[in-house]
Amino acid sequence: MITVIAGAGTSLKRVEMSSTDSEITANGGEQDNIAEALQAVLDALPESAQLTAALAEGKAIADIVATLELPGKLLAATTVYPLVRDNCLDIKYLENNVLQDLSRIVIGLVQLGQFTLPADWQPGEALAVQQSEALRKMLLAVVSDVRLVLVRIAEQLYRLRHAKRVSRDEQKKLAVETREIYAPLASRLGVWQFKWELEDLAFRYLDPDTYKKIAEALNEQRGERERFIAQITNELQAELNQQSIRANITGRPKHIYSIWRKMQRKDRGLEALYDIRAVRVLVDDIRDCYAALGAVHNLWSYLPGEFDDYIANPKDNDYRSLHTAVVGPDGKSVEIQIRTHDMHRQAELGVAAHWRYKEGGGSPAAFDQKIRFLRRILEPDNDGEDLLAQIRDDVLEDRVYAVSPKGDVVELAANATPLDFAYHVHTQVGHRCRGAKVNGRIVPLTYIVRNGDQIEIITGSQAQPSRDWLVPKLGYLASARARAKVRNWFRLQDRDQHLRQGREVLERELARLNVRDMPTDDVARQLKQKNTEALCVALGAGDLTSASIATALQHLRGNESPDQFRPRRGTHGKTRKTDSVAISGIGDLLSNFARCCRPVPPEPVVGYITLGRGVSIHRADCGNCLGLKQRNPERIIEVSWGNSEQATYPVDLQLRAMDRSGLIRDISAVLADEKANVTNMTTHVDRKTMQTIMDISIDIRDLPTLSSAIGRLEQISNVVSVRRRT
Repeated sequence: MITVIAGAGTSLKRVEMSSTDSEITANGGEQDNIAEALQAVLDALPESAQLTAALAEGKAIADIVATLELPGKLLAATTVYPLVRDNCLDIKYLENNVLQDLSRIVIGLVQLGQFTLPADWQPGEALAVQQSEALRKMLLAVVSDVRLVLVRIAEQLYRLRHAKRVSRDEQKKLAVETREIYAPLASRLGVWQFKWELEDLAFRYLDPDTYKKIAEALNEQRGERERFIAQITNELQAELNQQSIRANITGRPKHIYSIWRKMQRKDRGLEALYDIRAVRVLVDDIRDCYAALGAVHNLWSYLPGEFDDYIANPKDNDYRSLHTAVVGPDGKSVEIQIRTHDMHRQAELGVAAHWRYKEGGGSPAAFDQKIRFLRRILEPDNDGEDLLAQIRDDVLEDRVYAVSPKGDVVELAANATPLDFAYHVHTQVGHRCRGAKVNGRIVPLTYIVRNGDQIEIITGSQAQPSRDWLVPKLGYLASARARAKVRNWFRLQDRDQHLRQGREVLERELARLNVRDMPTDDVARQLKQKNTEALCVALGAGDLTSASIATALQHLRGNESPDQFRPRRGTHGKTRKTDSVAISGIGDLLSNFARCCRPVPPEPVVGYITLGRGVSIHRADCGNCLGLKQRNPERIIEVSWGNSEQATYPVDLQLRAMDRSGLIRDISAVLADEKANVTNMTTHVDRKTMQTIMDISIDIRDLPTLSSAIGRLEQISNVVSVRRRT
């Protein structure tokens, strides 16, 4: 035990750091340095009642955690954590070379302590099962050192022990939080001594009358029940030794909350419960299991109907053990479980963990890995530090947690969107999704959900998924399962509908990209389809997306482009620079993109020598350029796209929408995400349709990026259509 005492007047400030002998031997110098640094920090703090209370709380929590034999560094951080939480100590005073590790631990504890019940919780309202589970997992996901969860559980136990002094509403809130989150978490971590006390104290505050009734019905103190278990254990151990059966016997009296739960589940009175007292026998092999069972039944009479052979008939989760109930000394019933060490290990750390078969359901592999890790570092022969460094990157920050309008917590994959949330709630909610609100504000469906976001889905009357949702680049769905639901919806449509819808997709994509000279059969073959009809069916079924058309065009145009590119030097002046265009045969010339067609790579381009404005770059199929070629063919020169990866090209778009507040902001956000620079924007109103028409000039990288930008613009609320303008 290393003690730091800082004197201030007549009172003492003390931090105690427990260490094992091996730690003192290996890290004694480091512990001494930490002790001296903490002494200096605490010595400088002014005395106050708040400081004294925070120090007392920190010491009490550290004493609870010390029973788990955790490192002294963690205990020291636990002791000073309430000082930082209550603003008695600035964290910056711990951020030096010696106390840097302590400061990180304290920051983690402060972050972990911020989790509580939802803001709209009312006294007496229990949490939903799914929400409780998600909150437990959230506790394991937010901290860099998952061992801090143990400290948070100990802090909750401290609060319960001292809850007599708070209001009744605060007691109930604290008790529900404990029963739904921290007690099950302690059970999952195998910290049984915490779990029993947490559950009993929470039950005592939530239902004091029932708690008192059960306690009186038992008509005995906990100590008396423990002595009864010790008597059973001694008698059974002697019998097994006489039969040369090696066994490890442990037992405990069932705590009051567990008794109440079984009474509720079996709808029985206290007198009908046979496992109020329980003993577990661990032996070497299966043969010894049945031999031990015979020894038990030789000692005491068994209760008919209370024997279960889960070795011959394992549970669905592969849990194996022998369960029997007998009438022990003084006519008191006791449950006895018999299993091998391997069965016990599997039940504790494998897929048949005791807490799982009691609470039901499964768990993700990443969460199981965290549970196994936390259990292993509690073992005194495990250092834990190397294991922590090894798996930290693999088990942390793997999920994100959102909140529904009802307050339920929903677990989603990393980088999930509101659309993922909608499909998680229900497939039809996803199919009918038209928009989403996050924390009360409308957001695009590509918004990345963050921990704690409250999400509300806006739905339509009919299922109408968009094929753009299937395009990973557009960012609508992060979950492969959600994309499969969308794809399956399209496949359920008949072929004629697929053909019709796919043809509409193809024509719309070619029209909005303003591509008129490319045979659709060539596009189909580029996408490994037999012909245009097969291409349309694939588009309609969702097997191909509209983005694939732009990619195919990119490849086809690229195949037509010359192989050799020649860089040109940038020019000055107001005329747009085209430093990604190589002009063949005549050296460097001033050049600019023609406003009539706005070519974008890899579309075929030609140059026209103007009078006084250098070379004007046109699309090869531009109507104006074809007219100029007929009148002045000698001015037409060959040009090709350069190979600059940073180049951008001007494109004109025409957007039609029903006007609303924030429309321009949403349009600008989409274009910014696509890294499209807006160079000009004008708007006017079409009096016939009462639609706002926006002419937008942007700089874009290539054709697929243009297609992606147009697709995302069309998904904005109130936008009717978006087309490339020539």
